[in-house]
Amino acid sequence: MPALIFDCDGVLADTERNGHLPAFNQTFAEFGVPVHWSDDDYRQKVLIGGGKERMASTLTPEFVAANGLPADEEGQRALLAEWHKRKTAIYTDLVATGALPGRPGIARIVQEAADAGWTLAVASTSAEPSVRAVLVHAVGDTLAERFSVFAGDIVAHKKPAPDIYLLALERLGIGPDDAVVVEDSGNGVRSAIDAGLRTLVTVSAYTTEEDFSGASLVVSSLGDADEPAEVLAAPVGVKPGPLVELSDIAAVLDRPRP
Repeated sequence: MPALIFDCDGVLADTERNGHLPAFNQTFAEFGVPVHWSDDDYRQKVLIGGGKERMASTLTPEFVAANGLPADEEGQRALLAEWHKRKTAIYTDLVATGALPGRPGIARIVQEAADAGWTLAVASTSAEPSVRAVLVHAVGDTLAERFSVFAGDIVAHKKPAPDIYLLALERLGIGPDDAVVVEDSGNGVRSAIDAGLRTLVTVSAYTTEEDFSGASLVVSSLGDADEPAEVLAAPVGVKPGPLVELSDIAAVLDRPRP
């Protein structure tokens, strides 16, 4: 059976603005670090794959010296691990409140795919506890159990490198012609395409202006009855109606990659 592989942040739920950003800022505050990312700041930070990597971008030599932080590689690695562990806990607590519901169409399409016997997976550079928390709140406990989750630091290079998708294909025992990826960012699209995968994009809050070259279909969301999908680009000729259906995703899989 074919596989449907989802990114997490911005795909399962629009987590960046209302989840990750406040969690990063709260972490910095708790550790007494004079960093507070604005919405515009974070729009640039999301171009960096991985939470620790985003935090590491603050550690310029000048910033490190001014704030008495470790200057050696091992010390910085330990510091980032401590910061990121706390950030993940803050974020998962936030998800548990129900403040980050699934994006339109996610629960619907996952149920369709599960009923049809499709393989389901998540491939994300976010920490695994964060991913699993979002997944459960987006699709419910029962459907979440159907997913394989590939997340965090299990690959050497994060998106836009293809490593996470290549690992997912290997672990699932399938080839690139057997799966469609659902992504929301230019980095995610490049990662999936470089792994040989067909990609459906559901744009999110920070990614509407990004380059999705190579994607097979770009939509505003997968769509629900009260929030229909809008087709933004259809380079392989698959043009869903107000709801992106499993048949549309199967049609993407049947068409050549752009």
